[in-house]
Amino acid sequence: MSWLWVVGGGTYGAYLLVTALGLGWRGLGPGPSRGERAAASAPLRRWMTEVGLADVTVGELGGVTALVAVVGGVVGGAAFGGVLPPLGVGAFAALLPVAAYRRRREARRATAEEQWPAMIEELRVLTGSAGRSIPQALFEVGRRAPVLLRGAFDAAHREWLLTTDLGRSLDVLTSRLASPTADSLCELLLVAHELGDADLDRRLAEFAEDRRQDAHARKDARARQAGVRFARRFVVLVPAGMALAGMSLGRGRAAYASAAGQVLVCTGIALVAACWAWSGTMLRVPQAERVFR
Repeated sequence: MSWLWVVGGGTYGAYLLVTALGLGWRGLGPGPSRGERAAASAPLRRWMTEVGLADVTVGELGGVTALVAVVGGVVGGAAFGGVLPPLGVGAFAALLPVAAYRRRREARRATAEEQWPAMIEELRVLTGSAGRSIPQALFEVGRRAPVLLRGAFDAAHREWLLTTDLGRSLDVLTSRLASPTADSLCELLLVAHELGDADLDRRLAEFAEDRRQDAHARKDARARQAGVRFARRFVVLVPAGMALAGMSLGRGRAAYASAAGQVLVCTGIALVAACWAWSGTMLRVPQAERVFR
């Protein structure tokens, strides 16, 4: 059982290394120090809000990362033995929560971009022929928004009911949605609300058409990448299957436990992680930058 202590200590060390390089945390604790927490809280909280984790604390995120790293290290130790492979597997596993959250953010953005044209068209109808005021039309559209977006509209509506300040309410909405489309739409609505804009109907119609074309182009690009994304999974599945097959043949497990085997296993894990990250950057659809924050 002594190897479990070695694996646990090694994977926790890998977790400390990953959080130091990726989040800028220092020290031996599972989270940042008091001074670092104040310095790193703003960008980290903004990123967590963008991926839909506004209600999750930094400590909870760090705890999940540490737990996944330890589980990965234990699995690596049970499969390959030694010290180096558990460290490599633990470090690789520690990146999985961040990768999962990033994928959640991309799915959230894709869903939002597909729904925005219809929402803008409904907003145009309500502020035009239906005669609604801009705040009333906006929050009415928000009540029928997709589930992923509805929480942001609810928070902005609460702010409006408390303050009747549309600017502050739109700040809440844009910070929660973290979308370039939402930023531009809210700025347009704020200007029209404060200064008046008799041409708001035409501007909303043009904006909806622009967002519709952009969403169609992005959807088409993702559809063209479907086969490549499916093949990308073999970057992980094929090496893992070959490693398991090698352990079941002859003295395969003993070979993994040797010094050369340990180095080769760690090299293989590093290469798989590098190929996975590189292929992900090649498949990434460019995202519009946020102008109004």
